[in-house]
Amino acid sequence: MVTHPSDRSDDTLCRAFLAGEPQAFGELVRRHQELVFRVVRRYAASPDESRDLTQRAFLRAFEAARRSLPRLGRAGPVPFRAWLLRIALNLAKNHLRARRRWTLAPAAALDAIASSAPDATEALARAEEQAQVRSAVLTLPRRQREVLSLRVDGALPFAEVGEALGITEGNAKVHFCLAVKRLKEELR
Repeated sequence: MVTHPSDRSDDTLCRAFLAGEPQAFGELVRRHQELVFRVVRRYAASPDESRDLTQRAFLRAFEAARRSLPRLGRAGPVPFRAWLLRIALNLAKNHLRARRRWTLAPAAALDAIASSAPDATEALARAEEQAQVRSAVLTLPRRQREVLSLRVDGALPFAEVGEALGITEGNAKVHFCLAVKRLKEELR
């Protein structure tokens, strides 16, 4: 009986990939690409940048898989999802740090300013509001920002947030509550 790749667990797909089945990693990408995109978008300035970060996260995971997955799977099932999310978050944080060093002005913003149509004013106000929210999120302490991103953008339960970050579920809940409280204060 042949098992369809989507019927197999992440652990089974990781072990199949390590055994020489390259399409198993492709299935892992298809399975988790939306989640990774939602997590990294908080750190990106545009959807295109988010897609680029998502691709780079999977590329890094692919490059590191043969050396890291056997070690991670020694004690039991391979925690692929948590490992992948850690890679994506680290990549996104590094990207954000690098982006802060350079000030970029998107051409679309210049076009929107040049246009005097009411649509442009609304779009500019919406973009400004999004920038304020993004800025407020970036002022959060690192751990609170990571928990918020995984919980809100990744829609992960607190247990998985804790697993991805190497903290307890209760600790993840505390960081989330503190982040929400701080954001409410910042955005008043």
